[in-house]
Amino acid sequence: MTLSQKPIVVVGSINMDLVASTPSIPLAGQTLIGTDFTTTPGGKGANQAVAVARLGYPVHMVGAVGEDVFSQALLDNLKDAGVKTEAVTRVTGPSGVAPILVASSGENCIVVVPGANGKMTPAIVEEHADLIRSAGMVLCQLELPLETVRPTLAICAEAGVPVMLDPAPAAELPDSVWTQIAWFTPNETEAALYIGKVDAPEEASKRLLARGLKGVVLKRGSEGAYVAVAGGEAKWVRPFRVEALDTVAAGDCFNGAFAVGLLEGRDAWAAACFASAAAAISVTRRGAQASMPTRAEVDGFILSRG
Repeated sequence: MTLSQKPIVVVGSINMDLVASTPSIPLAGQTLIGTDFTTTPGGKGANQAVAVARLGYPVHMVGAVGEDVFSQALLDNLKDAGVKTEAVTRVTGPSGVAPILVASSGENCIVVVPGANGKMTPAIVEEHADLIRSAGMVLCQLELPLETVRPTLAICAEAGVPVMLDPAPAAELPDSVWTQIAWFTPNETEAALYIGKVDAPEEASKRLLARGLKGVVLKRGSEGAYVAVAGGEAKWVRPFRVEALDTVAAGDCFNGAFAVGLLEGRDAWAAACFASAAAAISVTRRGAQASMPTRAEVDGFILSRG
């Protein structure tokens, strides 16, 4: 397989996930006895970078860690996965953390405490502008301050670099950024913030594309993904059925693998199928970055499922 010479660059968050396993997600005011606790590297940006690296594609991380006990472990984990970390900045204060509750059903709830991610300034992005301009694709999320995401999109737009934006956690976006996004990948809840509650994915994708996007992937969990291209086709990519153990970072796995699929020359629907296979494997394992599959695992999985 011939890889593009241009790397994927991820501009995003780096967290340490503090994961507690529970029988169910507690209600407000309810106390439950947990069954397990682990610390595992996470953050939507770092998760997506590791997903790309595990698939054997070159990837750089632009982000920040703090000066606490987690910072070196976070950097070491990225390096061990094959992510290039020269553009990760150390800032004063704590690294980002994310307390996560994972129910026995596989459902989860997450609280993100930004830490160093909140100190990712436009100046840091500008410092790495040449790296961003060299990318085949840039992956962004919304766990960094919006005032940092916006200049990243502007650099990419000026250089003609496609951007994949995962709007998580969902936040209002200024009108000016929509035409700077090549791929917009919300789940059902996130999409509702931008277009209201729309049950039909066909209508939802049309409303989103009307904002100036080039492509939309509506991630619909067990229903699969609805992929639509401006001025082109729109259709479902159905999921692979597996027994879910932990859905943390499944969407990040999808995004990383989708970007790899696109840059390797697949059309949007073949790339989404490849990404669905990677995400299906990830939900059968615990942890965020620890769950990301290798290229051999994804290829073998697809082959076994026909």
